[in-house]
Amino acid sequence: MSRLYVVSGPSGVGKSTVVARLLQQRPDIWLSVSATTRSPRPGEQHGREYFFVSPEEFAALGHAGELLEWASFAGNSYGTPRGPVQEHLAAGQSVLLEIELEGARQVRAAMPEAVLVFLAPPSPEELKRRLVGRGTEDDAAVAARLARADAELAAVDEFDHVVRNVDIDVAAAELGALIE
Repeated sequence: MSRLYVVSGPSGVGKSTVVARLLQQRPDIWLSVSATTRSPRPGEQHGREYFFVSPEEFAALGHAGELLEWASFAGNSYGTPRGPVQEHLAAGQSVLLEIELEGARQVRAAMPEAVLVFLAPPSPEELKRRLVGRGTEDDAAVAARLARADAELAAVDEFDHVVRNVDIDVAAAELGALIE
């Protein structure tokens, strides 16, 4: 049975890493690719990690109702194109969204049957270390993400399941077991 699964959690918790490990083990799950107005990071490719679009293109998608969810953070917008998600679900394939808290809330409102999974860090201190240590953003962006992390961690009760990312393989296995 196809179902929509949403993985969310604070920035730096390891969502992308855990999801990538899960998809290596479970090619039957389709990972939705989000659209964003931010610039690509080194090594990222259009259509693989994100669809990199202009702010005008993003706004047009939103106005046309083509985004299942969307959020703006640190001067950039992110959103899930609705069409591909619906197509894969209709074809009987489980779909996984890897999105931020605001988007998860929008999906819950639009598709209450979706299963929401919160990926939690081992500790708040470890989350801060990861955010500062990854070196992909300037100090202002890191500070904004750290400020937001407390609110995101407080939202854990809004989710159906919690997976703590202490070990990538264990977290991926726990997430995979939820998708059985």
